[in-house]
Amino acid sequence: MSILDSINGPRDLDVLSRAELDQLAQEVREFLVSEVSRSGGHLGPNLGVVELTIALHRVFESPKDAIVFDTGHQSYVHKILTGRKDFSHLRERGGLAGYPQRAESEHDIVESSHASSSLSWADGISRAFQMTGNSDRHVVAVVGDGALTGGMTWEALNNISADNTRNLVIVVNDNGRSYSPTIGGIARFLDRARTRRSYRRMHFTSSKMFAKMGPYARAFYRGFRGGIHGFLSRFTNNQALYSNLDIKYVGPVDGHDLKALEAALIQAKEYGSPVIVHAITQKGHGYEPARNDAADQFHAVGQIDPETGLPLSSSTKQGWTDVFGQKLADLASANPRVMGITAAMLRPTGLDVLAERHPERVLDVGIAEQHAVASAAGLAFGGMHPVVALYATFINRAFDQVLMDVGLHKAGVTFALDRAGVTGPDGASHHGVWDLAILQVVPGIRIAAPRDAQRLREELEEAVATEDAPTVIRYPKGSVGDDVPAVRRTEHGVDVLREAPHKDVLIVAVGAFAKLGLDVADRLAQQGIGATVVDPRWVVPVSPSIIDLARDHRLVISLEDGIRVGGVGTRIRQDLRSAGVDTAVDELGLPDEFLEHATRDEILEDAGLTAQAIARDVVAQVLGSRIPVARPLPEEEASNAEHKQF
Repeated sequence: MSILDSINGPRDLDVLSRAELDQLAQEVREFLVSEVSRSGGHLGPNLGVVELTIALHRVFESPKDAIVFDTGHQSYVHKILTGRKDFSHLRERGGLAGYPQRAESEHDIVESSHASSSLSWADGISRAFQMTGNSDRHVVAVVGDGALTGGMTWEALNNISADNTRNLVIVVNDNGRSYSPTIGGIARFLDRARTRRSYRRMHFTSSKMFAKMGPYARAFYRGFRGGIHGFLSRFTNNQALYSNLDIKYVGPVDGHDLKALEAALIQAKEYGSPVIVHAITQKGHGYEPARNDAADQFHAVGQIDPETGLPLSSSTKQGWTDVFGQKLADLASANPRVMGITAAMLRPTGLDVLAERHPERVLDVGIAEQHAVASAAGLAFGGMHPVVALYATFINRAFDQVLMDVGLHKAGVTFALDRAGVTGPDGASHHGVWDLAILQVVPGIRIAAPRDAQRLREELEEAVATEDAPTVIRYPKGSVGDDVPAVRRTEHGVDVLREAPHKDVLIVAVGAFAKLGLDVADRLAQQGIGATVVDPRWVVPVSPSIIDLARDHRLVISLEDGIRVGGVGTRIRQDLRSAGVDTAVDELGLPDEFLEHATRDEILEDAGLTAQAIARDVVAQVLGSRIPVARPLPEEEASNAEHKQF
């Protein structure tokens, strides 16, 4: 039996020898490569924290001691060591989530997949332990070095340093990268700490010495070490990044040396006050294909060949991100005022194309969406037109800046929101389903949802030409598919995709739901119900053409890849009432719930967002006499329609 087979919980680690621990680390790596290559997932980050996670569970007693991961994509090894070794359905419905999840295990504290929040959690948990008399419990926050670029981290550190009586350990997992290489002054400091040999040698040596000391020697050493650390910082000309915060510091320590890691963590645990452990790791450690990937070291992969790391299948279809990246680069080449901003996701958002052509006009701010948006307002004031490219789920983090810095000042800033709508296996925190409801409350904002590649190009060009208000372009994850032609375009820019000879139902299909709307119309036509399908292109504000078309129909159905509450359908209903139009409106979208990980199709089916379910509901309304149709169905036809299976 392998060592890994014998590990069903953290305390099973206690009996292992050094040789067995090293063997376990190798087996965990082999397990990760084998399993994640089949399912896809975050491979590189987890290969980099194998020894670190083993050491954490050896030194601390989870769940009595709370371990918080920031971000949660580095928690696969934690799952394995806490008894969750069935990765056969990783990120699939019914299988393990790709991030910590309380429903899976008592060892999962924070269901985190957004960065820079763990220290605030750790601050709160440690204060609660202190106030409830649990002085024997520790809190450990495992922070990726990229998370240090987020403002919340420093807000939390400011408060953590105000109280030196809590059992709180901050492990900085420093691999020089968040998604792509970590940028900014924090990255430069950590790089200097990593590369100064005298500093590293002294700290590695002292950590190993600490492991061999008795309790009295350790107590003396802790006091001595504070002084020697300050001396070393000055001697090696390192900026004392944390010294002014009055938080003790241990490291740097080799994040792939189990013995040194354990010594450093034991030392930190026994301080009895907040302490930072600086562990230097390598993303993708032990897996050559990941180490050779200079772009993101296999941060997230699809299904791959475990031997070569090459994708098992490669799609020839163009992705939404590719279309956006290419078009933005073209616009920037034609207009020197256009620039791109992203938050540590240059390649994932498509800004790498612009960076290759015009590197001076791309700004990566690190994991700092709030700063990105407020800075964009300043750039607009200074004469530039910034395009802020983020995943849709991450615009939530910067709503105040969109409202008060961009919206209030009528700044010409464009937001490109990738992975809008249901994204699938990444789960609740990564679905981009809130942006339509959240952003449309910003006065003056204009929001577009392209249905295909051609519309994405058109609407992006229109967006960057808008200088007196914020604009938003939202588009989904994955391949674009074929263009969907329009029958005609109204004077207000609404595309009519289908017109029936009789006007019963107006289907307002938002973005990529255009094809769903057309499918519904086809099914309704089979039942003698005429449906007009339109793509508003710009969904906010509601176009006068939508109002006019709704006036001529008997029912309006809005289809949107976002939550129903406060969504586009709600806005249409309100504007119809304001215009004195009493046409009934059915607002179809996603429920205001946190949607668990599953495939996109599974989630949409659960929400009733399939052509079959929508058409059946419309027919039921018609046959139930709720909605009179323009051409009443003959009695025999109506009877057949009632029983027809879609």
